[in-house]
Amino acid sequence: MRLSKLILNVFKSFADRTEFTFDDDITGVVGPNGCGKSNVVDAVRWCLGEQRPKQLRGQAMQDIIFAGSAERDPMSVASVTLHFEAQDEPFPGDYARLDELQVTRRLSRDGASEYLINHQKVRLR
Repeated sequence: MRLSKLILNVFKSFADRTEFTFDDDITGVVGPNGCGKSNVVDAVRWCLGEQRPKQLRGQAMQDIIFAGSAERDPMSVASVTLHFEAQDEPFPGDYARLDELQVTRRLSRDGASEYLINHQKVRLR
């Protein structure tokens, strides 16, 4: 299994939809201080089920939603989608027949949260 793509929507400092494609030869995310490298790591961790806001460098879970800026209003829903490719080994269980799998997590300001696998609602286990 390999992470092939990461899509951020209104997550922390990423106010616009932002897509990262991880080709076979990508081994890390680099950039200058303040460019959002840590937010990329936080996005992966959060999408995979992190429940503690302090582990995401926040006080409350709603801190991951873009809070606004001088030019932009605050947003109300954040989402992160991870795209995985099966590669040499199949995915486990019911997903074994798939070549690609998408895991999405959404959170709204009112605290409503949902998880999706390939656009189907699921629950965190």
